Amino acid sequence: MNPSLQPLFGFFSLGSIPVGNYTMVASYIGYDSVAINVSLKAGGIVYQRISISPNSIELSTVDVSAQREQARSDVQVSKLTVSPKQIRALPATGGEADIAQYLPVLPGIIVSGDQGGQLYIRGGSPVQNRILLDGMTIYNPFHSIGFFSVFETETIRSVDVLTGGFNAEYGGRISAVVDIKTREGNKKRFAGLVSASPFQVKTLLEGPIKKISEETGSSISYLVTAKHSYLDQTSQYLYKYAADTSFFSFAAGDTSFSDIADDVVLPYSFTDIYGKVSILGGNGSKLNLFGFNFTDRFDFVGLAELNWTTTGGGASFTLVPPSSNVVMDGSVAYSKYDIMLDESDNRPRRSGITSYSAILNFTYFGNKNQVNYGFEFTGFNTDFSFVNPVDINYSQRDFTTELAGYAKYKLKVGNLIVEPGFRAHYYASQAAMSFEPRFGLKYNITDFLRFKAAGGVYSQNLISSVNEFDIVNFFVGFLAGPEETLYKPGSNTPTKNRLQKSFHAIGGLEIDLTKKIQLNVEPYYKGFTQLININLNKLSNQDPDFVTETGEAYGIDLSAKYEFKTCTCGLPTR
Repeated sequence: MNPSLQPLFGFFSLGSIPVGNYTMVASYIGYDSVAINVSLKAGGIVYQRISISPNSIELSTVDVSAQREQARSDVQVSKLTVSPKQIRALPATGGEADIAQYLPVLPGIIVSGDQGGQLYIRGGSPVQNRILLDGMTIYNPFHSIGFFSVFETETIRSVDVLTGGFNAEYGGRISAVVDIKTREGNKKRFAGLVSASPFQVKTLLEGPIKKISEETGSSISYLVTAKHSYLDQTSQYLYKYAADTSFFSFAAGDTSFSDIADDVVLPYSFTDIYGKVSILGGNGSKLNLFGFNFTDRFDFVGLAELNWTTTGGGASFTLVPPSSNVVMDGSVAYSKYDIMLDESDNRPRRSGITSYSAILNFTYFGNKNQVNYGFEFTGFNTDFSFVNPVDINYSQRDFTTELAGYAKYKLKVGNLIVEPGFRAHYYASQAAMSFEPRFGLKYNITDFLRFKAAGGVYSQNLISSVNEFDIVNFFVGFLAGPEETLYKPGSNTPTKNRLQKSFHAIGGLEIDLTKKIQLNVEPYYKGFTQLININLNKLSNQDPDFVTETGEAYGIDLSAKYEFKTCTCGLPTR
């Protein structure tokens, strides 16, 4: 197999193959092999669509691991790929598998459980993680109960969790990235599911608007999913022990709750709706149109009521030119997030962020090299109002834009793979340009032992209202970085910039102990050279609204993976 074989967006690109006549064979376990004669001319590009059919009889299984080959050919430092099958394999709270319950089992990741579902990755706070859905940033991906995210497992195609050292295609955050991509709807027939549990009910519908053409491979399909929780209804019958009325009475300083004891329930409810239309061309090009509405609410009797809503939509595309080895992809998106918290102290808190984004990426495939480059535009409005315990008001209404360009080069030389990258990120409201070198490396010492390393410089302009010292914090508001003068921690010396900054340094070893067992060891260090937070100790209007901090996170992630497949071999199938 030519070493330039690259899987991308559901098709394969084989670059820099010498001129000549070839026989291309496509095979997969459980399917009939197909052989096609291909003639390559100088400077020419041949596109070939292949369809394979299921075998009438399954023979003995032969292990062919694409993951093993990818581990030898890609850097993949601090990158964890999660499939829907893996998410569903984990025992789930309430009988419903969800990425929010799977992420905490991954090394270096902590989730705050039923306290708002905040995600901490290798020492980084939630606002320092960028959560992407089909290229769009999701600002609050977890519901208040924490066990459930806004993402429906049945729609997920893949989840890439980059816990550190990510390269130049990702920016705007200083800790980690969670990149979630959804699948297309069924292209051949109408399908769906309905399920119910003590926590929620959900439904999914999918099917073709235009069935896939056997000749061209083009199709139009749709996918719609919705889920709604009714834990606030079932808890008074199924989880009555969890609704402790004495707790609410004590917390509110009131012992007269006995008259409403039967009405005290687990106060969580949410509704998520997501829809997608996919238009696929015959040569791998495609256009996806998507929209969503996520809502969340909790009402603690006598204490607080919180509501948040996220709405948005956009389009993503992949363009495969018929006579070029450059693939284009990108997205445009809009989203709006609003949250309101009313507490018994009559100090309302509210926050809103409206975001616009456009991304354009290019991928060039060579023989033993690959070039990625692209551009990104992000604009967001923030509307924030918060009153602290001593009645000092924080407020911000701001609009800011960010422009970024990046380039990444991947080169394979023998057993060595190097992946240098560079990102230039301009923050308009700060009038600041951040130059961010990135680097990744892997060396295949043997077929079963690999060394890897990665690092880079990172920046961001987004600030969260979440106080990391609070035991419970459901209010997740957002602000743009301050435009006022900031001072270094514990001093009157002005800072050089008003951005949050970090650098990562990561090493590691991948060891294939057997064909079924893989071991991964990764020591890491994250240096947070400048963090910016709301001044929680502000006692007067003359005190600064923001303070700066520094920090560091370091450790060793150790994970072992055991994977095997079972089959019923030798049995006839239809």
